[in-house]
Amino acid sequence: MKGITPPMSQQLTGQTRKVSGVRLREWRDGWLFALPYILGLLLYWLGPMGYSLFLTTQKWDMLTSPTWVGLQNYGRLLQDPLLGTSLWNTAYYTFLSVPLKLILALALAMALNQGLSGQSTYRTIFYLPSITPAVAAAVVWSQIFNPEFGVVNGILRIFGVAPIKWLFIPALAKPVFIFISLWGIGPQMVILLAGLQNIPRQLLEAAEIDGAGPWSRFLYVTLPMISPSLFFNLVIGIIGSFQVFTTAFILTRGGPQNATLFLVLYLYQNGFNWFKMGYAATVSWLLFAIIMVFTLLQLKLSGSWVYYEAGA
Repeated sequence: MKGITPPMSQQLTGQTRKVSGVRLREWRDGWLFALPYILGLLLYWLGPMGYSLFLTTQKWDMLTSPTWVGLQNYGRLLQDPLLGTSLWNTAYYTFLSVPLKLILALALAMALNQGLSGQSTYRTIFYLPSITPAVAAAVVWSQIFNPEFGVVNGILRIFGVAPIKWLFIPALAKPVFIFISLWGIGPQMVILLAGLQNIPRQLLEAAEIDGAGPWSRFLYVTLPMISPSLFFNLVIGIIGSFQVFTTAFILTRGGPQNATLFLVLYLYQNGFNWFKMGYAATVSWLLFAIIMVFTLLQLKLSGSWVYYEAGA
C-alpha cells in the first residue's frame, strides 16, 4: 500500500548492500593504488632474490644453460681462500670505519649545535660530500693519493717526507679506504644533529643545577637521549660498510695483493669477470646472512643501551 514504511529487515538489507558496495570500491581503489609497489616488490626484489637462490644450486656462465650442481657452491665457500681474504678485509674495514664515522659525525653535530653564526652554511658544507656521485669521488681520491703528483704526497714533501705509494702498499691500502670513508659522514651528522636538537633544555639545565659538569652532562644526559639516533646510524653504517664496492672497484680492483678485495667486489668478480654466476649468487646469500645476523644481534643488544622516551 502506498505510504507504508518497508519492513525493518528490508531497510537493513538495503543498507548492508550499500555498505558492502562502498567497502568493495575502497578495497578495489586501495589495491589499485598499492599495485605499482606490489609489482615493483615482486619484479625487482622478491623475484630476483628467488632467482638468485635458485642459482646457488646451478653452474651458469651466462652463455650456456644453467647446470644443476646441488650444494656444490655452498661446499666451495668452505674451501675458497679468496673468500676468507675478502671476509677479513670487509670485517677490518667495517669495525674500524663505522666507529670512526660515528665519533666524527657526533663531534661535528655537537659543534654545529652550538648556535654559532653561519652554522647553516657549515652544515651544508659538511653534508655536500655525501651527495657527490660515488664514481666522481673515487676518481678525485685517486688523484689525491697519487704517488707522483697527489695532494697528500705534496704536503708530505713540504716536511721532507719522501712520497708514499699509498694504494700500492698492502699495509696502507685498507687504512686509506677507511680514511676515504670519513668523507661521507654527512647523513650521520644530520641525524645526530636532529637528535641533539630534540633534547629538552630542561634536562641539561637541571643537570647543571645539580652540579654536573660538561662531561657528566654529555655522558649521562646527551648520550642517552641521542642513543636512538646512534643506534640507527650504527645499524645502517654496518650494513653499508659490508657492501663497500665502488671505491675499491675504481681505485684498486682489489689490489695490492688482495688487500682491498672486499666481499662485494669478490662477488662481482665471480659473476662478471669469471662468469661463475652460481657461485656469485651463493656469495651474495652469504653476505645477506652475515648482514642479517649482525642486524639481529644489534637489535637484541640495543635494549641495554638505547633509551626511548615514554610514549615514543
